[in-house]
Order: sequence, then C-alpha cells, then structure tokens
Amino acid sequence: MHMKYKRILLKISGETLLGNDHNIDPATCDFVASEIKQLVEAKVEVAIVLGGGNIFRGKAAEDHGMKRTTGDYIGMLATVMNSLALRSAFAKIGVDSRVMSALDMPKVCEPFIRDKAMRHLEKGRVVIAAAGSGNPYFSTDTAAAIRACELDCEIVFKATKVDGIYDKDPKKYSDAIKFDRLSYLDVINKKIEVMDSTAIALCMDNDLPIYVFELMKHGNIKRAVMGEKMGTTVQ
Repeated sequence: MHMKYKRILLKISGETLLGNDHNIDPATCDFVASEIKQLVEAKVEVAIVLGGGNIFRGKAAEDHGMKRTTGDYIGMLATVMNSLALRSAFAKIGVDSRVMSALDMPKVCEPFIRDKAMRHLEKGRVVIAAAGSGNPYFSTDTAAAIRACELDCEIVFKATKVDGIYDKDPKKYSDAIKFDRLSYLDVINKKIEVMDSTAIALCMDNDLPIYVFELMKHGNIKRAVMGEKMGTTVQ
C-alpha cells in the first residue's frame, strides 16, 4: 500500500463527533479511530486537531453576552474532552496515542511541547493536539495550521461532512458546483467558509496544502492519504 504522505495533520470538527443522544458519540469516535488505525499500520505519522463545537460554541455564547475570551477558553476545554474521548477509542483497538494540550492540565494529558510531539510521531504514536493554540481569538482551524507547521506535516486534511468545497451548500442546492482545486487567494477572496482566513493565510505563507474531503465514509481517510482524487485541494 503506497501512501503519498508520510506525516499529516488531520483536522476534525467537533460537530462530527455529535451523536443523537450524546455530545460525544462513542460510535463515531470508534469509527474515526478505526479509520486512522489503517494509516498508523501503513507507517503514516498522524497528528490530529479536534474542534469543540459539539459541546460548546464560543460565538453563540458571545451573542448572549459572554466575554469572547471566556467563551474561547471554554471552547478549548471542550476540545480536550473530545480529544480524551478519541484517545479512549484508540486505546480500545490498540493504537498508541497521546493527548497534548496547549493548556496545562497534567492530571489528564501532557503539555504540548513540540520536541516531545515530534518524538511521539516518530515512534508511531498518534498525537492529538488539544486546547487549540492556547490563546483566545484563534480558532481550531488556525490551531491546526499552526501545529501542522510546527510538526513539519506535509499537508492539512480537513475532514468534513461533504466531499469537498462547493460554490454553495450542496445539501440545500442541487445545482451546487464542486471545485477540484482552488488557490489560497480564491478561498480568501471568495470568502469560502472552509477554514478561517487566518488559517488559510498561515498555510499560504508556509506553502502548506489543504485537502478537504468527507470523513464519515469508510476508507476515505486512507484514500485521501494515498493521493486519490476525491475532494478539493487548496494550494
């Protein structure tokens, strides 16, 4: 099995982990873990950044009068909860992983230290980078771009609920057109909501490609890392 990429950053939205009865759906965590296990077995080094929107959305809280900084810190804690749930799913299937947080919480996970994270990756452990960047006013998309640059990842895989980037919502419009490839400036100038502008600019400045694909389809992660054309490339 030939993999096009040897070290990747996988960005997964918190909403992906949302179940009908739970903020964190154990079955979804199990599915994601089993899909990533295929990469680990193929010797791909995997770093993951999870969002926290299934538990808490800082923007919604801000709209109701909460201070932005407070909402952002609560959101960071939500990403730690998601990360611990995914680590548990990995442990059940024998995948070695580490949760490394940008906020210090030594009783539940390691602090994010770049050199330690690099060693974990080199030893075949999945690194789950939690708590965003550790700073308010930065999204988990931006945190994903930062971690990908820090860890010398070759690409950011943005896992979503649709199979790429469209000119409009394909779930609402049957005539939506899918893009196979876009430039960073296309995404910024057309205000395409795939990642926020700070994340896109950081990827552009560091020549880090982004690949957008559908997560919840068996085998998609492996096919994406093998270089199959399924989703949308931004570079």
